[in-house]
Amino acid sequence: MKTIRFAFAVGLWCLAGCSDKNDTATPDPDPIEVPVTGVSRLETEQDLDPLLTQLGTARYALLGEASHGTAEFYTWRATLSKRLIQEKGFTMIGVEGDWPDLYELNRYVKGTSSATSARQVLTTFSRWPTWLWANEEVAMFAEWLRIYNQNQPASRKVGFFGLDVYSLWSSLENIRTNFAEADATTLGAVDAALQCLQPYSRNEEAYGQATLQGANCAPAIAAVLAAVRNQMKALPPTHEGAFNAEQNALVAVNAERYYRAAFRSNTESWNIRDRHMMETINRLMNLYGPDAKIAVWQHNTHVGDARYTDMAQYGEVNVGQLTREQHASEGVYAVGMGTYEGTVIAARSWGAPTATMRVPAARAGSWEALMHAREPRNKLVLLSEWRKEPALTQSRGHRAIGVVYDPGQETGNYVPSDLPNRYDAFLFIDQTQALHPLPATGGRSAAATPSASYLWQVANF
Repeated sequence: MKTIRFAFAVGLWCLAGCSDKNDTATPDPDPIEVPVTGVSRLETEQDLDPLLTQLGTARYALLGEASHGTAEFYTWRATLSKRLIQEKGFTMIGVEGDWPDLYELNRYVKGTSSATSARQVLTTFSRWPTWLWANEEVAMFAEWLRIYNQNQPASRKVGFFGLDVYSLWSSLENIRTNFAEADATTLGAVDAALQCLQPYSRNEEAYGQATLQGANCAPAIAAVLAAVRNQMKALPPTHEGAFNAEQNALVAVNAERYYRAAFRSNTESWNIRDRHMMETINRLMNLYGPDAKIAVWQHNTHVGDARYTDMAQYGEVNVGQLTREQHASEGVYAVGMGTYEGTVIAARSWGAPTATMRVPAARAGSWEALMHAREPRNKLVLLSEWRKEPALTQSRGHRAIGVVYDPGQETGNYVPSDLPNRYDAFLFIDQTQALHPLPATGGRSAAATPSASYLWQVANF
């Protein structure tokens, strides 16, 4: 077990944009020439046709991004998602964000919210970094989705949901405020859980540290989930309000486990988070029924199969691996994204103001550098044919930028990856621009001494 002193020291170091397991750069194999096989231009939405053909009837489309602050990653993901909805019958979007916040956006795009615009909803997001979802690119997609849903029956309205695990306090409070059917037992359980957490002043890292000295709110939080599930027995299985309450209770249970683990094991806490996101995907698919299809918007580190990166040697799994393992027979299609150089929105340190930063040219020998060397233009790459060539399945650096970033210290920002097996397709955007964040109405940064695991997973991916 790491001591808090060691975890904090590593955490500060990782603010540069690296993980404590990858502190030095592993040299990439000798450069190779990217083949023409499977490579086509990527300029208009029609250029996605080969990808959509190959995706076929898959029910799970995992859409990655190499950073949380690049405009083109969001816009291409939105463009692809529109076509998945219109042409492939996709019924929901699941994103790397908090369930309570994104559920309000879900209500807006389905026309059941009193909000007058997507921006109005998004600017209420308060967890730092707010710009992941409170940005112009997401607002534009949400407005399109709202208009699309207006012409759909209730059963076919496309949802927009958060998959992540961080919202411990807000998920508990959401049950009290938004579960109209909550009885005295459920409300009492919520109050008891919040009372147990009260000494930590909505500071998840403070709670995680306290668990090292014996603090334990797990039983009180588990009682909330049990009470909600007991009430659900009397409600229809498609009752979305009850599903929302149950999901918030499940988030709280797994968030407590996550924050407890974050000061003990990077691997355990990472796996709790990605297993929770996978569980949420499965729950949503069950809620929507046998015709459900989901497009998942997450960082490449979550959607690209962990077995084909250095994550595997540390015992880490991710959504990409879990989805393939659990749902291969239903069709799983993973799309990664990357860039050679450009600008990005990020912060210099945890909780700091955002800034537009320069993304330097990709390091020699990396996948991004090879893509650029082939021809400096945007490319769609279908990777299935590449799997037949041993030289193309060698592990080499694939850039991953987090919300905390220092362009001057790029060494740790490359994940060793067998690209053709990690993804099914790759969108390479040669020159990229920074995301356009919406004005924040408030924000909450993490504690002054967060764990190394917490910083690596949240600040970076």
